Amino acid sequence: MKYVVIVAQKAKDDLRHYYAVAAEYAPHTAARWLNRFEEALQSLSENPSRCGLAPENDLVDPPIYQFFYGKRSRRYRALFTIEDDRVLILHIRRGTMDKAAESELFG
Repeated sequence: MKYVVIVAQKAKDDLRHYYAVAAEYAPHTAARWLNRFEEALQSLSENPSRCGLAPENDLVDPPIYQFFYGKRSRRYRALFTIEDDRVLILHIRRGTMDKAAESELFG
């Protein structure tokens, strides 16, 4: 089954923030990172349930999954839900950050 990947405004804002921070130091690298991250998110159109449940899963219903992008200290987590034939990316945060609050997911 093919899913439609939808990036919520909050997640778009998160991506723009991380891009802007990186672009201050290395604009070309930041642009490449953003493009690759967005492409990686689109991979969730196939078998999104391959990703594990996020620690935030206990906050709300429906289940919250997490998709990791990057390596080690530069790792990011995309938090998302699966509803029918849609994958909704809710929030993106650094992998080193604590668990998100419910307000950060659904603002």
